[in-house]
Amino acid sequence: MLNENIRALRKAKGLSQQELAVRLNVVRQTVSKWEQGRSVPDSDLLVSLSEVLEAPVSTLLGESVAETEADGLKAIAEKLEVVNLQLARQKEARRRIVRGALIALCIALTAGFLILFFVGSPYQAWDFTDPETAVLGVGLHAAEWLYVRVAPVLLLGAIVGLILTRKKG
Repeated sequence: MLNENIRALRKAKGLSQQELAVRLNVVRQTVSKWEQGRSVPDSDLLVSLSEVLEAPVSTLLGESVAETEADGLKAIAEKLEVVNLQLARQKEARRRIVRGALIALCIALTAGFLILFFVGSPYQAWDFTDPETAVLGVGLHAAEWLYVRVAPVLLLGAIVGLILTRKKG
């Protein structure tokens, strides 16, 4: 509803997204995201938006103008609280997905190291005079060489990512 109201009031004032963005000191993409419902303006921008569009904040949020100012501010605060809660839930869901992927990466890399450690490299005892086993042996050796050099960096990066995405508080 907020996104539709912003678009309708902007068009009623004859403003383009770029002109509105300039007046609010934001980029045009921000206004576009508001109008698409992909994000919402924070409380300060909501007040600035209402001033530029010459419409009360309550109108932007879809309420009737007949309410008293104190009730209107309370309603705005409640609506902003709901919007902030929804955005916080989305952020938390993304954080959980990233953490799950990082944990899976750590497990996979550790498992790879354990496999290499316990199994060893059986292809090193192959007869490399046979062209078929020579090519396969060189390929496996190259893969192991690459893994042993790249995996520690990936593991360290995944651990740092887990530390940075841990839940604070």
